Amino acid sequence: MPYLAVAGFAIIVVGIVWCGGLWFLRRVWFYRDPDRKPDLDVPGSVIAPADGRVVYIKRIEGGGVFSEKLGQKIPLTEITGDAPPELDGYSIGIYMSPLDVHFNYCPYPGVVERICYTPAKVNFPMLDLWEYVRVVWLRRMVDLFGRKYHFENERNTIFLNCGRFKMAVVLIADKFVSKIKCFVAEGQKLNYSEKLGFIDRGSQVDLVILWPNVEFVVNVNQQVYGGKTVIARLLNTAEAEDEANTER
Repeated sequence: MPYLAVAGFAIIVVGIVWCGGLWFLRRVWFYRDPDRKPDLDVPGSVIAPADGRVVYIKRIEGGGVFSEKLGQKIPLTEITGDAPPELDGYSIGIYMSPLDVHFNYCPYPGVVERICYTPAKVNFPMLDLWEYVRVVWLRRMVDLFGRKYHFENERNTIFLNCGRFKMAVVLIADKFVSKIKCFVAEGQKLNYSEKLGFIDRGSQVDLVILWPNVEFVVNVNQQVYGGKTVIARLLNTAEAEDEANTER
């Protein structure tokens, strides 16, 4: 009988600890707001707009991205929800797990040209259970480009005018996201690491760089930190860098 009492007490303690840990994760840890300063090294550096794991780096040609999974070119408008110029560049996807900071940050100095919010009737899950385990716990890459959520889920796109080139930061909601919050307004000048918004729960952020000469200094499956990690450098942009420095 004493053994049953001890076992029952142990189960109660474990349950309390588990519930307390879950409450802390969902109500405190998830909303943490650390001070972020960019690790800038050279002019033309682009920093991560979000915490998370890089799930793809795709080339943009003529305003579209080729999807190996679908075997066809995907118009950029399917991702951004609006019509950017049909230029060349790159798109990098960052998956934010529930363990990551969920604030989003300005990747490069510029002016908010426009904001495009795209609602959704239903948000599709980004990962199945096994993929979630691979990405979050095993730290293994899963190519998420071209999936249904990429085109159908709720999103908020912030277009940045950075002088001679443009960028777009796309905040994409996961199935269990309750709200995408936007902290900026059209016409607002932004510098490195200023907060753009917040996505409540796990989600994804795409950074679209409409400049053809980009050197990425991170790899697919690498962990990055929003507002801090340098993910790329813009090449052959002496004039663009001068204009960006004017914004700083």
